[in-house]
Amino acid sequence: MKGQKLFLFTFFLFSVLAVKAQHTISGSVKDESGLGIPGANIYIKDSFDGTNSKADGTFSFESYEKGDQVLIVSFIGFETIEKTISLVDKTVRLELVLKETINKLDGVTITAGAFEASEVKKSTVLKPLDIVTTASAAGDIMGAINTLPGTTAVGESGRVFVRGGEGYETKVFIDGLEVKNAFNSTIPNVPTRGRFSPFLFKGTVFSTGGYSAEYGQALSSVLVLNSNDKAIEDKTEISLMSVGGDISHTKAWEKTSISGKIQYTDLRPYQSVISQEFDWETPPHGYVGEVVFRQQVGKDGLLKLYTNIDHSNFTIREFNLDSQLKDTIDLSNDYKYFNASYRDIINDAWSIRGGLTHTTNTDDITFNNFDFTDKTKGWHAKVAANWDGHSKLSLNAGAELITNHFERRLGEAPTTDIFQFQDNLTAGFAELDYFASNRFVVRTGLRLEHSSLLQKSWLSPRVAASYKATDKGQFSLAYGKFYQQAQNEYSVVNQSLQPEMADHYIANYQYTNLNQVFRIEAFYKDYNDLITFEDANDFNPLLYGNTGFGNAKGIDIFWRDGNTFKNTDYWVSYSFTDAERIYQDYPEVAAPGFLAKHNFRFVVKHFVEPLRTQFGATYSFASERLFHNPNKAGFENDATPYFADLSLNAAILIKPHIILYTSCSNVLGRNNVFGYEFASQANGDGFYASSPIVQPAKRFIFMGLFITLTKDRNQNQLENL
Repeated sequence: MKGQKLFLFTFFLFSVLAVKAQHTISGSVKDESGLGIPGANIYIKDSFDGTNSKADGTFSFESYEKGDQVLIVSFIGFETIEKTISLVDKTVRLELVLKETINKLDGVTITAGAFEASEVKKSTVLKPLDIVTTASAAGDIMGAINTLPGTTAVGESGRVFVRGGEGYETKVFIDGLEVKNAFNSTIPNVPTRGRFSPFLFKGTVFSTGGYSAEYGQALSSVLVLNSNDKAIEDKTEISLMSVGGDISHTKAWEKTSISGKIQYTDLRPYQSVISQEFDWETPPHGYVGEVVFRQQVGKDGLLKLYTNIDHSNFTIREFNLDSQLKDTIDLSNDYKYFNASYRDIINDAWSIRGGLTHTTNTDDITFNNFDFTDKTKGWHAKVAANWDGHSKLSLNAGAELITNHFERRLGEAPTTDIFQFQDNLTAGFAELDYFASNRFVVRTGLRLEHSSLLQKSWLSPRVAASYKATDKGQFSLAYGKFYQQAQNEYSVVNQSLQPEMADHYIANYQYTNLNQVFRIEAFYKDYNDLITFEDANDFNPLLYGNTGFGNAKGIDIFWRDGNTFKNTDYWVSYSFTDAERIYQDYPEVAAPGFLAKHNFRFVVKHFVEPLRTQFGATYSFASERLFHNPNKAGFENDATPYFADLSLNAAILIKPHIILYTSCSNVLGRNNVFGYEFASQANGDGFYASSPIVQPAKRFIFMGLFITLTKDRNQNQLENL
């Protein structure tokens, strides 16, 4: 009986083993280049059968599963495979290839031509506090941008001149929308500054060339300012300054915040104490009013509304070399800017953004007893979508409408001469990023624009590529074609002027590591269809054309280090630019008068903990600039002295919510000369009288007391300096 039971048990066991036959699954796991991947996890779904690959990527394991089964293969940094296999034969042989997972945030990024500062980038270039604590910037965004490579020191302007390009060749955008008249109004040889406070913005993108197809109408560069999101706390800020003061208040709710600011600036008291090189009859003064509204919409949507109202005035007396008398020039400016933007995430793949801006800028100018008025009005409407639904592809596409109405009135009624034009520029753009791997990305873009004034369209192709050679260093290349409509003062004379055009070629290398950035970039720009004329004051449209051309080439070097020395942050930038062109009233090809071939800046900031003070210094150097001296033979035949400026500043944390700030530009008092003006007619001896173009004052001294009142009085305002 016992033997019979043993026989039945043995028969049953062999029957089960026969039904559940053993299978051997083996093979190899490799990457796309054919190299074996060690340690990959290989297993049959919903079972305990599996193994890890060996050092050469091979593997082998046994399973009693049968029929169609799902085999899963995974490894960090690679896409997981789910493969259906049939367990019928006793041995299954597999050759498995894993594809690299593309991490778009931590992988390679396009850097050619672009300096970017935001909370999502590893390498921050300029934060708002960087700007206001840069000694030479005097709290001006544009002044801080002028410490970066690619820019040229043009002290009599204050605008941003990039890589052999004029100041008008740089355009400013807020939340992707164009800002017309982004600089305060001025007259020739009287420097200006940007209109907007750096604390309005959370990040900047300064592109010195080869920029995205999303942006157009800028021959040289774009400065994209990204405004702050919704405020998270109530606060009141009071500023008492040597040139005026301001007060602002922010009220924050769970999904909404609103801020208001009033600022008054008046240089009259300051200039009554500090002697000036300029003969001011009424020094610059004015006011600014701002309102900022932020509303969270749903889970991911954000609506932003920003309004700026600005009024300023000054009267200056300038010596006339022809009459030997002083001309009196009065400039009154009224500026209104409105910006509405919205962004939202639709789903895992799609996000949208867009907005609307309106600008009105009016300059009323009186030259002695002659009056003229320039008025600019314009809208910018834009809608764009981003698709990120594939691990290797990203798409940015959109459309926009930019309107520009310009009117110039000469003289007083009833003899007023009126010149005006209206242009509606429609544009569409598309840009595709292809992530071949975590080390290589290619961006291709195309921009199409159409002008209603010219009844003409043009295409602007853009392409860029970056290769990440190491975890900290990458190479980038970029090419692009860029168009820019003729300036208002030219188009109002000849409305058939074609856009100016430039081709950009860029190659760079960038290294980033723990608050350190090294960057070297070579560039070449080829200009065509530049505006030419015989006399800028002649209103004969036949004398204006697009016969100008030129080129610019050079190299930029940038090093920033906030890691090596305790409590110290510094950066060094150097630019070499060799450029020549024929444009405006140039009789022959020559280096433009605004160009300094060599530009060097050193910026350092050091926080002294016992004194609770941050000290800063900026040294700027620019080589000589050419100008035309009619008392010598040839054209652009003379040169200015070199430019040099040492500026110092200090920010003292008196209390956690009170900061005392002081700065002084050009502390050594160097008499910088930016060029010369000459009489239009020679005297009896055949000599043209001249006068140097200089700074408004040898030094500018600024002092300010900044008070912030919040619920948290213990906050340290210098913690991010």
